[in-house]
Amino acid sequence: MDSFQEFSKQFEERFNVRHFPTHTPTLYNPAQYILGIKGKRIRPICVYLANEMFATINDDAYHAAASIELFHNFSLIHDDIMDKAPLRRGIDTVHHKYGENTALLAGDVMFVKAYENLAKISKPYLHRCIDIFNKTAAEVCEGQQLDMDFENMEQVSFDEYVNMVTLKTSVLVAASLQIGAVIGGAGLGNQDHLYEFGKNLGIAFQIQDDYLDAFGDATKTGKQQGGDIIANKKTFLMIHARAFCNVEENAELDLLIKENPLNKVEKVLQIFKNCKADQWATELKEKYYNLALKHLEEVAVISERKLMLKKLAEDLMQREK
Repeated sequence: MDSFQEFSKQFEERFNVRHFPTHTPTLYNPAQYILGIKGKRIRPICVYLANEMFATINDDAYHAAASIELFHNFSLIHDDIMDKAPLRRGIDTVHHKYGENTALLAGDVMFVKAYENLAKISKPYLHRCIDIFNKTAAEVCEGQQLDMDFENMEQVSFDEYVNMVTLKTSVLVAASLQIGAVIGGAGLGNQDHLYEFGKNLGIAFQIQDDYLDAFGDATKTGKQQGGDIIANKKTFLMIHARAFCNVEENAELDLLIKENPLNKVEKVLQIFKNCKADQWATELKEKYYNLALKHLEEVAVISERKLMLKKLAEDLMQREK
């Protein structure tokens, strides 16, 4: 294997099947539906990439990757409900298409299916992989709760937001790499460096996500522009704006959040630009991206084995959706 696309094809050939029973279609069809709204499959491919750094890819890598992708989609179903998001990758979200109650249950059975796949990992690696998976699953839920808590808080600090993003987004990327390394037989030091690589890359990814939500092209992102602004999310951009805008602009933000006028997104974006939040976000993304690469460099394998992860990191930072 010499490219992300080849790993993706290898994973997709096995994963692109019916994962759920055909009975009770009102439950299982919605669960299968979100798997058809294909993203980049970044997390499962990270399992493959990390495994391949240390050993030949085997069935355990697929079982772990499938488990992580199923868990990720579980979290997306519930996340979309909580965010009241109508679209996911340009297509109706599960709750928007099938209703919230069905979406909740579809997410639940997705979680069960994730554990079914995880349990197929060979015994020498199973206990360690379950420990990492359980810790990560709880952290993702913690991050989502903090994200909701922030909606009701007047002020959120930069450090609080980074912690939330780390839990909600970064730890699953980090865990994907760590589990792949475990299956590949990597030592603890290499596991830790890959985890830190994934964690910091995940933070940079979220900064880019916040930026694209505000300033991206909706026809490319597949999401409603300014969705975070409409939902009054305290993103990296909003936190920076609150800290660096003048008194009048902060007062205007208060009014926009309170009244939700039709031109709210346009007005908030202008305030972001006035205090250079867009430029700052780009610089912050680079900071975490470079920290991620520093940890990747510390992984004790020959440089050629790191090239695909470097390429993945570059592609994520240059994405427009």
